[in-house]
Amino acid sequence: MNKILKEKIMEAFASVLPITVIVLICSVFVPIPSGTVLLFLVGAALLILGMGFFTLGADMAMMPMGEGIGIQLTKSTNLALILIVSFVMGAAITIAEPDLQVLAEQVPAIPRWYLVLTVAAGVGFFLVVAVFRTLLKIRLSILLVIFYCITFGMALFAHIAGAGSFIPVAFDSGGVTTGPITVPFILAMGVGVAAIRSDKNSQDDSFGLVSLCSIGPIMAVLLLGVFYHPQGASVEAPEIQEPASSQAVAARFAFQLPHSLREVLTALGMIIFFFLVFQTLTRRYKKHQLARIGVGFLYTLIGLVVFLTGVNVGFIPVGQFMGSQIAAAPYKWVLIPLGAVIGYYIVAAEPAVHVLTKQVEEISAGAISQKV
Repeated sequence: MNKILKEKIMEAFASVLPITVIVLICSVFVPIPSGTVLLFLVGAALLILGMGFFTLGADMAMMPMGEGIGIQLTKSTNLALILIVSFVMGAAITIAEPDLQVLAEQVPAIPRWYLVLTVAAGVGFFLVVAVFRTLLKIRLSILLVIFYCITFGMALFAHIAGAGSFIPVAFDSGGVTTGPITVPFILAMGVGVAAIRSDKNSQDDSFGLVSLCSIGPIMAVLLLGVFYHPQGASVEAPEIQEPASSQAVAARFAFQLPHSLREVLTALGMIIFFFLVFQTLTRRYKKHQLARIGVGFLYTLIGLVVFLTGVNVGFIPVGQFMGSQIAAAPYKWVLIPLGAVIGYYIVAAEPAVHVLTKQVEEISAGAISQKV
């Protein structure tokens, strides 16, 4: 287990290092106080450690749980049960997604939990749609065209209704379904659902769940913007208070740690509760499997707490500060190539992308490699 954990931490290191180097190079041209740079570096270290624990936990807990629930659901002839379980698990997994926790902190116009629950409901609903699509063998392209036409119609309606400022937030919220906790669960659930079918297209239909689930948050947040009537969705640039010493830097992270722990316990507690109910009703997993999943949840807890602490204290404030400074400078055009470089390195090392490419390589029997 220690060897696997080291591998996960090294993967996280490869993911965070290029972004860290880019920010440090930019800090030469955009003066950032030394204490703030120290906050950023400590935050980067916590991100690496947190992502390592988190991705290992997702492999041990989320993927076997998703595949098992998918297989068990499709064995049932009770459509109401399939609908309820798919919705609940889709929503619960989304609430625990670190990407959503980060997004919710960036939108001060709406209470944090309003946005979190709205996005979770959108993912849950469309996970139900995705499961039915697989079972009923409906073409994915047809559903994508229909639902995106509805989505753009809703965006137009939101603009007319005075909630146009929420359109960018709505489309950003679709990205939570590409996060490191949601992707392994949804992909594994797709494999489990498709495994029940024996036709030639069953493996192809194990994909497509993530693409459909990405639509749900967009629609849900657009509706939230229309009916909640928030006062815009703008984000104010933070005022970074320069830490006076390394002790002050440590104090900031120590202050944030219990807040992150409380948030993560709330989110993971829901998943664990529904999983225990599922296990009690189905007896799907044996003792050794339950023990492995339990350890996976522990790794996930540790990873999420450390990850969110590093993001909220070290990464987000410095990123917003640097972005606003460059945007206000005469050489603001630098943001375009800078965005391209950062985007490349983020996606190339994204844990969720590695999960997807591994599954594609396995199902295509190596015809489409992970590297391609």
